[in-house]
Amino acid sequence: MDNFEKYIKKNKEAFNVHKVDKDKLWQGITSQLEEDDKVKVIPLWKSRKLRVAASIILLMGLSLTAFLMVGNPVSQSIDGYANEELLDIDMYYKNLVYQQVQLVKNHPTLATEDKEEFLSFMDELDDEYEQLKLEMQNNLDNELVLEAIVNNYKKRIELIENLLKQINASKNEMDYEGYIL
Repeated sequence: MDNFEKYIKKNKEAFNVHKVDKDKLWQGITSQLEEDDKVKVIPLWKSRKLRVAASIILLMGLSLTAFLMVGNPVSQSIDGYANEELLDIDMYYKNLVYQQVQLVKNHPTLATEDKEEFLSFMDELDDEYEQLKLEMQNNLDNELVLEAIVNNYKKRIELIENLLKQINASKNEMDYEGYIL
């Protein structure tokens, strides 16, 4: 044993002079706990971290919902189309008609009046198509309505092809006349 330990053992009674007042000690501890509770209690909804986390989760949820609603063709087919068959037909023919209409619109030798007349015919066929689509949604003899929709698209394509053939035929006649001697 070293000297310090020996000294403590010899003077053990001198250390016990002061008695601890346990009641006073516990009152001090409880008062400190009550002060700490009053200062550190922050309601959960006022916590800055919680508000930031909640807003991030809300934004992610809204983004996911928007993505699913916009990017999901099934939801679009339910709203605008009576069945998948109409959706398939519409996608195929719409693309075909759009490409042909752009060819006519951008054709350099076609007169503006002819373009306007052609586009008015196309608008009439578009209106007819919208009516057929409404009938399809009302579930009126689906096969006949589908057939009418396909015929509508065929009329559009035929109209475009005839116009382009006339333009090309007149162009060929002009080219042919240029080579006559």
